[in-house]
Amino acid sequence: MRIHFIAIGGSAMHNLALALHAKGYQITGSDDVIFEPSKSRLEAKGLLPETFGWFPEKITADLDAIILGMHAKPDNAELLKAQELGVTIYSYPEFLYEQSKYKTRVVIGGSHGKTTITSMILHVLNYHDIAVDYMVGAQLEGFDTMVHLTEENDFIV
Repeated sequence: MRIHFIAIGGSAMHNLALALHAKGYQITGSDDVIFEPSKSRLEAKGLLPETFGWFPEKITADLDAIILGMHAKPDNAELLKAQELGVTIYSYPEFLYEQSKYKTRVVIGGSHGKTTITSMILHVLNYHDIAVDYMVGAQLEGFDTMVHLTEENDFIV
């Protein structure tokens, strides 16, 4: 799949880009500014945009999807071009749903402790060699990326 990220540099967005790249997807992206650690993590995988800014010429009809970051404004030139071409546009949560809709989803919610509980669950599953997909909103020790998506895993945390 060919996917373009509008606002690839966000903490969640760049992790999704890295996960899809690891899954074999062809990833491109744009952003007006990218900070560390997103910048070096994208650069290490060859996904860091060469130039910062918005470039509608990056949006072509042969893209399978656009994933739209939260800080992209409604008049973003890339977004307008994608809409004009009829390219499928997903928000981050919509795309994550599409990737996991046939899996058993374990969702950790609440006011406090979501990341801690999720970390504990993932570390226990990892210890027992139980492979699951996951999405976590913060960097966890022992995990390269905070998003892991496969075709074969039946569960996502």
